[in-house]
Amino acid sequence: MPVTSQDVTVVALLADPDAPTEIAQRMARTLPDRLADKSGQGRRFDVEVISEPFTSGTEDPPTLMRRIKDRGSTENWDIVVALTDLPLHSHGCKLAVDLNHDHGLALLSLPSLGGLRLQARARWAVEEAVLGLAGPHTTGAEGSSRSQPLPEPFVHRLAPVHPDRSGEKETDDVRYVVSGPRGYLRVLAGMVRANRPWRLVPGLSKALAAALATGAVATVNSTVWSLATYLSTPRLVTATIGSVAIMIGWLIVDANLWHRSPESSPEARQRAALYNASTVVTVAIGVLVCYVGLMLINLVWALFVLNDGVFASMTRAPLHATEYWTLTWFVASVATVGGALGSGLENDEVVRAAAYSKREQERRRALRDDRGD
Repeated sequence: MPVTSQDVTVVALLADPDAPTEIAQRMARTLPDRLADKSGQGRRFDVEVISEPFTSGTEDPPTLMRRIKDRGSTENWDIVVALTDLPLHSHGCKLAVDLNHDHGLALLSLPSLGGLRLQARARWAVEEAVLGLAGPHTTGAEGSSRSQPLPEPFVHRLAPVHPDRSGEKETDDVRYVVSGPRGYLRVLAGMVRANRPWRLVPGLSKALAAALATGAVATVNSTVWSLATYLSTPRLVTATIGSVAIMIGWLIVDANLWHRSPESSPEARQRAALYNASTVVTVAIGVLVCYVGLMLINLVWALFVLNDGVFASMTRAPLHATEYWTLTWFVASVATVGGALGSGLENDEVVRAAAYSKREQERRRALRDDRGD
């Protein structure tokens, strides 16, 4: 068990840059008081936040645990909790938490906590991990220390997280993983959250410029008026799905966002499928946000430039709210296709920076370097 000095347990939150560091810094404001209240016994905690790219160049949990151990050995820390926004895999499982009681180490993969209420879930997971590491060990018949698992509420609150046998006794003694369809969706949502898909919108400036120009021209085109007037709702929905799919596919192919694993093992294929699913969902959310924005902008533009008499003379239909809505909906789909063509002018690195977290960018850059791409 970590040795504390002067009844103060020093806890280091070793966080990858960007989102993990932000989460750790917000957590550190209240964590000492919450840990003191939960632990009782008059124990006090001192929490430090260290922002370092400790996952640089590797996703292997045992390697990361050794790095955390080496980093902690150079400082006067009693407990080290490392946070990363990379999804971690080990022995076919998606890792949530790795614990090493002998050295007071914990490794937390934030995507395993999902995409909703991430700050609260991460704080609760860190609290339970610290209290578990700071708690007493039991001793077996042969004098060997036995680590204590985290309390049962930990598993229930973060379900589908559950204990798993550790395959790396040298680096960890208790491990928690997520599995099954629910666990897959939880990790996928966490990966999408880490990518921050809303950042894709400002990252597609050239594509948005092309889409806005296409929408502005289409809004005053009489042929578009006639088509929009006679389009049914199913066809408008089909046009939306088709235009959004074209934009998503174009961005993924043109910016080389598709992940190709250099390995052929089932675990590598499963990991590649998870990465690609997160890419598709991330880009889809960003494109849908752009689509809604185009609809609103086109509606304002249509309200400003369209004339009821001219519209009626060309379409033989009055310009009412339904016509405005149908026209702007159809124009948004046309503009999205124009935006897909304009996205070819975007710098690939700019698109990747908008679509991925910093850790994911570094991971993919290292993978391309290894392939000599």
